[in-house]
Amino acid sequence: MNEKSVRLLEIESGLAKDVGTTPPRPGLAEMVASSLRSIQSVGSAIVNAVVFTKVAANPWNAPFAITPKDLSDLSTERTHWALGLVLDKASKNLPPTLPGQEEDLQNAKIQIQSLAKRIGTSEGVVDEKHLKSDAHKQDMELAANALATVVLRSKPEEGITNEKSDIDFRRESFGTNAITPKKLDSFLKLCWEAVQDFVLIMLIVLGIIGIVVETTIGVDEAAGEKCGHCWFEGAAILAAVLIVVLVSATIDYRKQYAFVRLTRSLYETNTKMVIRDGRQRSVIDDEIVVGDILSVNAHNQASIPADCVVLGPPISGGLRMDEASLTGESVLITKNPGDIVLSGTTVVQGSGKLLVIAVGINSVAGKIKARVYEASESEGDGLDGDAKSPLFVKLEALAKRIGMAGTAAALLSLVVNCIRGFAIQKLMVRDVIIEYIVVAITVLAVAVPEGLPLAVTLALAFSSSKMMKEQNLVKTLDACETMGCATTICTDKTGTLTANKMTARAMYINGTDFTCTDPAVALADFVKDKRDRPNDRMIELVSTLISINTMDETTVDIDPSGKIMASTGNPTEVALLVLASTLGPTNYRDIRESTRGRSAKGELSEFLVEGKQFQFTSARKMMSWAVPLVQGGYRIYCKGAPEVLLARCNYHFTKKSFANDDVELNDASRQVVLDVGELYARRGMRTLALAYRDLPDGADFEAKSDSVLNADGSEANEVETKLTFVALVGIEDPLRPEVPRAIDKCYEAGIDVRMVTGDAPNTAVSIAYQAGILKDYHFASGTDEKIASNLKPNVLLEGKTFRQNVFRMDDNGNKVFDQSAFDKIWPHLRVMARSSPDDKLTLAHGLNQSTLYTNQSACDQLKKDDSISVFPDRQVVAMTGDGTNDAPALKRADIGFAMGIAGTQIAKDAADIILLDDNFASIVTAAKWGRNVYASIQKFLQFQLTVNIAAVVTALVGSFVYAKSPLAAIQLLWVNLIMDALASLALASEPPTDELLKRDPVNRSKSIITKRMLWNMLGHAVYQLGVIFFILFAGPNIWGFLPGDYVERELKENSEHYTFIFNSFVWMQLFNEMNARSLNGEFNVFRGLLKNRLFCGIVFFSAVLQVIMVEFGGKAMHVAAGGISGELWGYSIAFGAGSLPVQQIINLVKHLFDSCV
Repeated sequence: MNEKSVRLLEIESGLAKDVGTTPPRPGLAEMVASSLRSIQSVGSAIVNAVVFTKVAANPWNAPFAITPKDLSDLSTERTHWALGLVLDKASKNLPPTLPGQEEDLQNAKIQIQSLAKRIGTSEGVVDEKHLKSDAHKQDMELAANALATVVLRSKPEEGITNEKSDIDFRRESFGTNAITPKKLDSFLKLCWEAVQDFVLIMLIVLGIIGIVVETTIGVDEAAGEKCGHCWFEGAAILAAVLIVVLVSATIDYRKQYAFVRLTRSLYETNTKMVIRDGRQRSVIDDEIVVGDILSVNAHNQASIPADCVVLGPPISGGLRMDEASLTGESVLITKNPGDIVLSGTTVVQGSGKLLVIAVGINSVAGKIKARVYEASESEGDGLDGDAKSPLFVKLEALAKRIGMAGTAAALLSLVVNCIRGFAIQKLMVRDVIIEYIVVAITVLAVAVPEGLPLAVTLALAFSSSKMMKEQNLVKTLDACETMGCATTICTDKTGTLTANKMTARAMYINGTDFTCTDPAVALADFVKDKRDRPNDRMIELVSTLISINTMDETTVDIDPSGKIMASTGNPTEVALLVLASTLGPTNYRDIRESTRGRSAKGELSEFLVEGKQFQFTSARKMMSWAVPLVQGGYRIYCKGAPEVLLARCNYHFTKKSFANDDVELNDASRQVVLDVGELYARRGMRTLALAYRDLPDGADFEAKSDSVLNADGSEANEVETKLTFVALVGIEDPLRPEVPRAIDKCYEAGIDVRMVTGDAPNTAVSIAYQAGILKDYHFASGTDEKIASNLKPNVLLEGKTFRQNVFRMDDNGNKVFDQSAFDKIWPHLRVMARSSPDDKLTLAHGLNQSTLYTNQSACDQLKKDDSISVFPDRQVVAMTGDGTNDAPALKRADIGFAMGIAGTQIAKDAADIILLDDNFASIVTAAKWGRNVYASIQKFLQFQLTVNIAAVVTALVGSFVYAKSPLAAIQLLWVNLIMDALASLALASEPPTDELLKRDPVNRSKSIITKRMLWNMLGHAVYQLGVIFFILFAGPNIWGFLPGDYVERELKENSEHYTFIFNSFVWMQLFNEMNARSLNGEFNVFRGLLKNRLFCGIVFFSAVLQVIMVEFGGKAMHVAAGGISGELWGYSIAFGAGSLPVQQIINLVKHLFDSCV
């Protein structure tokens, strides 16, 4: 028996004494001695052989031996003795077994109680020296596996069942992993917040004063006057305020639910790999339950979704976790079997399996989130209120300036009326002061563009909802607007420009190149059909190498015809696994599960600890996996970048070689392989080299090489040197068909596109040229071949060269970023190859901080020498990313795009927009919608400010001449709040056109009000004022009705005269809405009108409302009883339609003015 088996016998013997009962039967130790080789075997012996079958015999809904609070306390304490307490308690509550198995259950309880005591409980604490011993580490591994199998009824190798009944029962027993969302604000609370607006408060005061005055002071009872409907106008003002408050509250209320839907959409992209029924399955975070086995690794970094315990054995020397999100400490923490891993932390090194022990509000992160919600409810919206975007700041400043001008106009109206009424006409203050104040407040109310905030919100919300349908999930509404200003897009290649459907298309093996050019033929079939095909032993070697040296999270299901039914994980590894499974006679899963040191299932799982994995990192550019051989020793399988692996290879196979019949690899042969790889790269393929080495017993896996270095200059592992080259595989990821056109649109829109990839230079050049990022003029004159060496200087840089050029050493020997050196490079740079995530961060930072545009001489020189135009403002950078290491670059960029399919959760958390289809064309869609948001707000401003100018001047002139505006306060309120709100929705619904992408990006320092908009606003305001003053002063003589001032003052009725003015004013706004759709003086203002059904519907609805208000509004709308005559209706609509030819006159005058100037 080995030492561990002897120790187990000692444990069992001592256990009986500790517990006070007879020792368990020795057959258990004998089974361990005969069949198991690792500490996991001890766990399997105790747990699987003795306990699991007994526990599994119980109904699936048998009560668990532990409570959610116990597991939650374990994750909170995070100590070994806390795990011991949980096991000790669980052992006392194990469910009863079937008849005849009582002794086995008793033995299991004794063993678990002894194990709990050894790892430390409140009754028996071990010393610090023991905590660091190998024996304690073995006990912790055993404890973790016992917790999984005995307590939570989950197998480390197979996980829980995927039966809905079992999963639902676990949710009922331990809770769900979905945190109860923050309580939404009630509708009444939102109404209260909406009514806090200063102007609305003034209108409420105005309405109340109007009702009080009209029903008391305004009624001369001595003269026999009766109030009748005198309170209508004040009540109508209050009703209008009520409508505005309800609309505003409704929008905010719906925004809350829209955010809930957005959050749900984000949650649905948060997926993890779990083991259920022995299969790797992708599930969203919310579906994870206690007892699930998470499969994690640093290659696919993501936030841990629940509190977990590390299971044994460690695959890659333990897990290294980043717990900075919870502890604030940047030091990586090593986790061994039995240690607690908290939700919200991240795997940065190693791989392994985690047992989920606490989910939702029972997890550490869940408790924090729950407390945050409670705090936010008690403290108010303390967590809300993100910094406003530049657009909102600009618009608020504009609204304040307009408000100040309106206040000045209102005060002017009040002062002039007071002087005229009290000083000149000698009127009694009590008779007219209220009327003067009402007129002044009317001027103020109409001056302030109340509909502007609503218009912005509607434009952003409408755009974000439409972008969702076009594969852009917008996390922050401001990102819509910012994308409209983008000047540079830095994009990944794989999955963004390409389809992310990697397929092996070429292989160089035994000195022979097999390149399959027919897309309908699989590479494996192509190779096997050739006369000079590799022999069976070489094919077996390739299949075994690929099957073993790939991540567990990468899986593929292949039908007998070789068609991929489903796949998960890294697309490059998926392509390799398909090749391995179709090239040889054995499926990759069978190879894995039958290989000692690699299999995690069945009897061989006990030897998994004997395997050794070296993870892929950007520093090493390779990945390896060592497994024990039957005859003794190890074989290490390697895959990685050709230039990296070939530099480590000393041997290879020739055309006549068999496996294990290798010959020395000289420089000439090495160069032949590199040339083939270069050929593959020029065809746009990603190349991977495959190699292996046989190692003796006792090989030191930690030893470093004295002569070989990793790609980043660090020392290489000794066992990954002196390799034997096996094959070179070319993997093709076809370009998405829509990408070239999308990139052409970017260039037409003044947006530069730069590709950042980890591929070799020639591979990068091939894809960039096919995509249209590189044009013929980027290559040196006189060269035909589109390869990296033929590019002009700085058009392509490798990551290493880029870093050398843009960083310098300061006086203290520290690396510092050199902006001036970067500014010499970036105008030329189009492709960065062999790049690292840090290079993307540097690129985003340098572009964002560049002030090259201020150096006019340098810009002129670039234009003269290289035909390069530098945007005349700071660069607005959009960056794509899918990995966790991309998160800093996504944060640093102005707009971060994360991949919805291939992206890690941390990348999605850092991004502003998530590309649901990982497609570059969707980025162009975002740019188009971003520009459309800006254009929609400009259109509304053009419309709204025209109304404000005309209304304020009308109110002022009316107050000066008649001490009363011809447009009543309720009428102006109707126009400014109701009609304009509908107009904002109509103009926000305008769909984007391709013409938006034929203009340069929006200059962020440029005023939102353009000169052309000023021409349109002032031109239409002059026309509208001309019509109003014509009706006001000449109307009674032309149409024969009584002057409005006389009717309202003397007859105390609402006049047809002023109703005609109100109706004509509104119809001019309705027709001008169509003009407002055009910002640049377009001739055809109706273009695309019928395609926008929402716009047409709103205009029609507004017209119907106006008819109702004029004909039936009466006292409430301050219009004549019975409305106006059909003749006046005809003139009103005619004056409104006059806005259309007026727009053409404005266009002509502006054109003539520009020609003269």
